[in-house]
Amino acid sequence: MIKKTMKNILITILLSGSALAQSNKPVLEEVAQFGEYQPIGVAVQQNSNRVFVSFPHNEPFLYAVTEIVDGKRAPFPDEEWNKYTPDQPEANHFYNAQDMYADDQNNLWILDSKPAGSASVFGADAANEKAEGKFKLVKINLTTNTVERVYKFGGLPKDKSGLNDVRIDSKRQLAYLSDPALKAIVVLDLKTDIVRILLEGHPSTTAEPEYNLKIDGIEMKDDKGKPFSSNINGIALSKDNKYFYYKPINKDRLYKIQTKFLTDTKLSAEDLAKKVEIVANTGVTHGLESDSKGNVYFGHSPSHSIKYVDRHNKVNTLVMDGRIIWPDSFGVGSNGYLYFSAAQLNKLPKYNEGQNRVEYPYRVYRVKMPK
Repeated sequence: MIKKTMKNILITILLSGSALAQSNKPVLEEVAQFGEYQPIGVAVQQNSNRVFVSFPHNEPFLYAVTEIVDGKRAPFPDEEWNKYTPDQPEANHFYNAQDMYADDQNNLWILDSKPAGSASVFGADAANEKAEGKFKLVKINLTTNTVERVYKFGGLPKDKSGLNDVRIDSKRQLAYLSDPALKAIVVLDLKTDIVRILLEGHPSTTAEPEYNLKIDGIEMKDDKGKPFSSNINGIALSKDNKYFYYKPINKDRLYKIQTKFLTDTKLSAEDLAKKVEIVANTGVTHGLESDSKGNVYFGHSPSHSIKYVDRHNKVNTLVMDGRIIWPDSFGVGSNGYLYFSAAQLNKLPKYNEGQNRVEYPYRVYRVKMPK
């Protein structure tokens, strides 16, 4: 009887420990839902944890850039900037808000990017094949909620570029951007509004040609039968601005390079290429973001999970949930949460023989980061 009682006690302890471990696992928390409006960019103000979400110009469309207030969208910085004016792309309106980043100086940066023709990661647009792309970077002061400056990317080949993601190095007054179309890192000098194009066509910025995405057992091909493919796409900047992380979607390796090399104008292309480091094999990634502990987060669509590479270059799973469908963009809050959009790109009709498989409503989530 005593042995049986002890056995039952041990089983109870083990089950309790297992339940506690389960309860300590990070879980998804819904930040906001948007019906049929597809969220892409996410940014979180570093001190007050204000949340911003951008929306590409797809139908249906309401606002390009919003602040989430009490779970609802409010146009940001105002209604005027969110008026869509396709005939006036250089005016003070957002054309196609692609990515956002909140820096350590209380500014929100919005990359307004509409690549031309085949420069788009989504494939050629015959009607827009010969037109120049439309690009600007908008700096908004989050103390006054006003636009302070608009950058136009001097020296960028706008007929060939496809600017995708942006990170800001406020110490050096530089913006680092990924350009899948150019297969390159673009560095914008925030003092002169002139770009430098780096590591163009390097293996680290180029997708593997036979690397096909398969999600939920379905190979991701568009309506013309072409497999989805993206060169350098997601990027992250370490919180001390020392390392720049980057990766093509269609490649397993995550790379990094010290920013001091990206800013060294005396380095030749060959010498710069030698400074690239392999971080880890991560598999498919969507979006990248870093925290103050040196973790680099990314979305992994095949497993419906958010993973991260720690400072020891080990790949870990933060959370796994069926609602994590093409996690596209990330923001880190000072409250210990990682925020991200579930863009469901692979569920769109274009990649499902005309059938819309999107699971509405679209949402932005958050999850606790490791302590």
